[in-house]
Amino acid sequence: MLKIGGNQKLIVGYDLGWDYAQISYCNAAGSAVETVSSVAGSEYFSIPTVLCKRPGVNQWFYGKEALQYAQENQGILVENLLQLAVDGESVQIDGGEYDPVALLTLFFKRSLGMLSSAAGTEKIEALMITCDRLDATVIAVLEKLSANLRLKTERIAWQSHQESYYDYLIHQQGELWKEPSILFHYQGNRMICYRMECNRKTKPVVTFIHREEEEFPSKASLSGKEQEGNQILDRTFLELVQEKIGNGRIASVYLIGDDFSEDWLKESLKFLCDRRRIFLGNNLFCKGACHGMLEHFHPSDVASEYVFLGEDKLKSNIGMNVFRQGSSTYLPLLDAGTNWKKATTSLEFYLKGENVVELTATSLVGGGKMVLPIELEGFSGDMARIRMMLYMKGEKLLHARFSDLGFGEFRSAETRVWEKDVTLD
Repeated sequence: MLKIGGNQKLIVGYDLGWDYAQISYCNAAGSAVETVSSVAGSEYFSIPTVLCKRPGVNQWFYGKEALQYAQENQGILVENLLQLAVDGESVQIDGGEYDPVALLTLFFKRSLGMLSSAAGTEKIEALMITCDRLDATVIAVLEKLSANLRLKTERIAWQSHQESYYDYLIHQQGELWKEPSILFHYQGNRMICYRMECNRKTKPVVTFIHREEEEFPSKASLSGKEQEGNQILDRTFLELVQEKIGNGRIASVYLIGDDFSEDWLKESLKFLCDRRRIFLGNNLFCKGACHGMLEHFHPSDVASEYVFLGEDKLKSNIGMNVFRQGSSTYLPLLDAGTNWKKATTSLEFYLKGENVVELTATSLVGGGKMVLPIELEGFSGDMARIRMMLYMKGEKLLHARFSDLGFGEFRSAETRVWEKDVTLD
């Protein structure tokens, strides 16, 4: 295990799952990424996302210890912590009422304590949290959670499993991902499939990850008839991978989840191993999150050559042509690959002789360029200083706001504001 000494700081990747959590870390100098084991001396990385409260006292346990106390009827088990926080309803436990985000924060803080074998939480320089999905409700929970943690760093961010898969792969050998790669994530009674592909006709190279979710028999539901159950799992999975892979070229396949086991991966594994590299494990997402945060400190050459366009990413570069020092030049405003929820900018410029501001949107998906003319109705064309603010209201919906700031002593500002929504194809 990596030991952090002196003034060295930790970069932490935390996979916050609906059922399990996992933690990876490295030092801020960019050492190898390692994953915390929840069982000393083993490679068991999953930490059950549960708490257990001892009746009548304010004593809490988390993870495997919480399950053990609950099984021995020595405590009250609280499961589905992330889902409870997303739902937002108060939780009744042992006669008391608890804020679900506070419960999730307690679990998160206790589990981060597992880093004490490498360094204390006070040495966390940056934290990347990764989740299966990042919709508005999950993001709201993560914002509250981040504030509640009160870590000695403001560098806390989050990203989807899709982006963590991307960040993990681009830090592996190119032969594993420069042709399509596919990942199967086995969770309970569902199988989530991620397929990563690169479009090498663009510069930078655009990378997509397609996500699909399928119902799948749970291992627990078949545990009473082991041999028959293994055959059902193997046959069902073989049909699924044949459908998802087809006859196309796949460089690598990742099987993620504790329920994947060589005990039942027989015929499906034979199919998968035909001219492909296969990896079986379950800590890819937390490692990818760690790599993703590390890029902010030590940008890699490969990351500068590729751009990830996931579901939450802006797909177009947005800019405008301006006159600067007597010549026309392109001014970039919003960059493709940025999370569209965080894509925002503002600037001031002078406008004279016309009442139309032209923006351009260059798609990294189709490669086409759109001219986006925005008319400032009622503007006379006199010289004025204009403040423009841009932000995304949706994945393809740009909002532009213009304010008249006047022109120094020559013309006072008028209380005029123009706002317009523009759809990006």
